[in-house]
Parts: sequence; structure tokens; C-alpha cells
Amino acid sequence: MIRTALPTDLPHLHPVIERAYRGDAARAGWTHEADLLDGERTDLATLEAIVADPATRLLVAFDGDTPIGCVQVSDHGAGTAYLGLLCIEPRRQAAGLGRQLIAAAEGTARDTFAAHRIEMTVIENRTELIAYYERRGYARTGERRDFPVAVHPPLFMTVLSKRL
Repeated sequence: MIRTALPTDLPHLHPVIERAYRGDAARAGWTHEADLLDGERTDLATLEAIVADPATRLLVAFDGDTPIGCVQVSDHGAGTAYLGLLCIEPRRQAAGLGRQLIAAAEGTARDTFAAHRIEMTVIENRTELIAYYERRGYARTGERRDFPVAVHPPLFMTVLSKRL
């Protein structure tokens, strides 16, 4: 089941996000940033702000009552939505849940935010992840953005987009 996150989901979802992106647990999956970054990926206060923002939806996938993944979709205006924070519990990756969460995010972008285009950013040296999104209809725009926090060596983001 995939539904919009509630504030009460966040303490259970936060560890899933951390396991999916960072640390040794992330290495059980293939979409992690553990070899590039350390420290927390996000915190509860940030997740609470996402859930409280009327221009954003945090969609959560559950197995029973247990969160196993999520995706954020935000209204950026002018018919454009942004897809981010896509993650799956590392040991559950490569089973189709990512495709389901992407489809849910695209549906939310269209139906809730009247978006006709959705974009995302991916760390540019994550070529296998970029290829995954390209297989789902996303295309490189040619735009490159700075990574949102300063790291050394610096990282850059490739912008991908898809018409909805």
C-alpha cells in the first residue's frame, strides 16, 4: 500500500531513509550514497516540514504497518513538479517497488499539482541510477546543479525530466 505520510509515520520512516541512503546497511541495496557521503541523509524536523508543506506530498509504501520506502513530490509551479527522496528498504530493492513509488509520485504531480512535467536531480557520478531513471522515461536536460550541501570533493547533480 502507498499513501500520503502522516506525522505519526515519520519516526518509523526516518530509519528506513537512513538505511537506504547512508552507512553500511545501505550497501545491501544498489541505490545508496554510502560510498560518497556520510552522516545523516535527513532528520525528523525536515521530514515534519515536508509533511506540513501544502505544496509537497511525502508518499510512503507499507508492508502491513511497516514503512518500506517513500518518495517526495513537490509543486514547483508553472506546471512542474519535483520528485525526490525516493528510497526503498535496502534488502527490498530490485523488486518493483521503486517503479510503483515513481508512478504514484507522477500521478500525484498530475492530479494534485496539475503538473505536466516532473524533474529530479541525481548525483552525476551515479550513472547506474541515472540509467534506471532513463529507462523509466526521464531524460537528461543538460542542466547541472551544485550539490545542496558543501562537500569535499564537490558533488554535482544531473537534472532529469519527464513529460507527464
